[in-house]
Amino acid sequence: MTHVTRITVRDIPPRVTWTLEQGGVHPMLARLYAARGIRGMDELDTRSSALLSPQQLKGANEAAVLLADTIAADRKILIVADYDCDGATGCAVGLRALRMMGATVDYLVPDRITLGYGLSLEVAQLAAARNPDLVVTVDNGIASVEGVAELKRRGIAVLITDHHLPAGLSNEEIPAADVIVNPNQPGCDFPSKALAGVGVMFYVALATRAELRRRGAYAEQPEPNLAGLLDLVALGTVADVVPLDHNNRILVAQGLARIRGGQMQAGVRALFSVAGREPSRAATFDLGFTLGPRLNAAGRLADMSLGIECLVTDDPNRALNIAQQLDAINRERRVIEADMREDAEILLASLDAGNRASLTLFDPGWHQGVIGILAGRVKEKLHRPTFAFARGNDGELKASGRSIRGLHLRDALDLVAKRHPGMLLRFGGHAAAAGLTLKEDRLAEFEAAFETVCGELLSPAELTRTLETDGPLESGYFSLEAVRLMQQEVWGQAFPAPLFADSFEVLNQRILKDKHLKLKLQKGNQRFDAIQFNFANGSSSAAPNRIRAAFRVDINEWNGTQTVQLLLEHFEAA
Repeated sequence: MTHVTRITVRDIPPRVTWTLEQGGVHPMLARLYAARGIRGMDELDTRSSALLSPQQLKGANEAAVLLADTIAADRKILIVADYDCDGATGCAVGLRALRMMGATVDYLVPDRITLGYGLSLEVAQLAAARNPDLVVTVDNGIASVEGVAELKRRGIAVLITDHHLPAGLSNEEIPAADVIVNPNQPGCDFPSKALAGVGVMFYVALATRAELRRRGAYAEQPEPNLAGLLDLVALGTVADVVPLDHNNRILVAQGLARIRGGQMQAGVRALFSVAGREPSRAATFDLGFTLGPRLNAAGRLADMSLGIECLVTDDPNRALNIAQQLDAINRERRVIEADMREDAEILLASLDAGNRASLTLFDPGWHQGVIGILAGRVKEKLHRPTFAFARGNDGELKASGRSIRGLHLRDALDLVAKRHPGMLLRFGGHAAAAGLTLKEDRLAEFEAAFETVCGELLSPAELTRTLETDGPLESGYFSLEAVRLMQQEVWGQAFPAPLFADSFEVLNQRILKDKHLKLKLQKGNQRFDAIQFNFANGSSSAAPNRIRAAFRVDINEWNGTQTVQLLLEHFEAA
């Protein structure tokens, strides 16, 4: 089947561009910012003083009082974290911040395969066995009604810090914790709903330090420097693919500035080292695509405690040793994923994805730690909301899903659940990603129900892959200086990295390593090296003589020489 991809150009408001330029913004960046909805210089202020106040976050002050009281009484705190990068960085921020404030604190992270996500009844019982006085959840808990009830029954206080949507919006369905801090809970007016789990934990730490300051804790001694944790906040925020609104861009920009300046945890430095990346030139790309996956691999295939230990140790040798283990696990994850992708290709060959609004894939041999990545790859390639299933325990299937713009995945599952009571044993997530559990004998029923819902909610236009670009790049900006300028900025979810579109003559082309397409392009009197990765189409040449391409600009280093290279996302005959 053929997949149509439309290349479109973002609207670039000239007046806003002019205003930003007058404010001293580089003309190229002014145009990129204006196209992403920036309207004034205040939205580009990434100083920490521009952060929203913890006072605005519902529950933050109450959480601070609860934590300060617990610290003052020398009671034990146990953090229950999620097993992804956001959960691991959030747990590390919680551990480091609370220890700096004098707390006795440990952590527990559930095993993805045996225990699943969140503060379930089983996880609550495990937590209780450690005899804490207070359990603090990070990046989970807002749907853990049973787990919280179990801890409360045993006389253990509970503080939930989370950013996921509550299971339902009625107050009966919200856990009876002592305090809940979550920008997405009913009644919270915090202006940024996009905080990641690590961001929520960081805000709780800020509020707790302010409460201890109010109590005179720092009259005789220096305050803990929480800004030193911003490398972890930036990493978790980018890796969790939350929208980079103004507040999140401040957190990420501050974290990146510290990393580039050599101020980072030993584990972050070690992860850069095993990935062969240079911290002094750190970009959001490194956080999302090199460090994040290595941490996530531990939660997918092994035990996320390994990832958390990497982020909480101050011993550079131990950090490097753990980072090397994480790197090895990530390589193993890639091999498993490659095999699963081959299986998926065979499954997809029997489906006409073009006539469907969704894809539901299952293979008995798939690894449940990797199905989320597989769903994401298929979604990227075929531009359909996709669920990939793997076998769980007791005849259950677990699925991880990824969605396209236009379909809120968790809301779509909510609709499926209401129409088919009892079919989904558990589900949760947000707009772009979600998970669910059902009995294997109901898979066909789910596939039909999900397809019906997607067919109703998605228009034909939304089922067409659209590449939103910034139009042509002026000839003077195909320079190392301009590329470096772009790479230093904060790009990510809902604030996408620059993608340009233009027409070129193809001077020559060849296939590298049986899968990458290398081209020499010309526009006017300029010539460019270009590459499209994973362009496996089997023939030795693939591009016509003239192409219209959507491309990113990057720096290629070869034998110590740096040159500008175009990374093609897509091209068509011009």
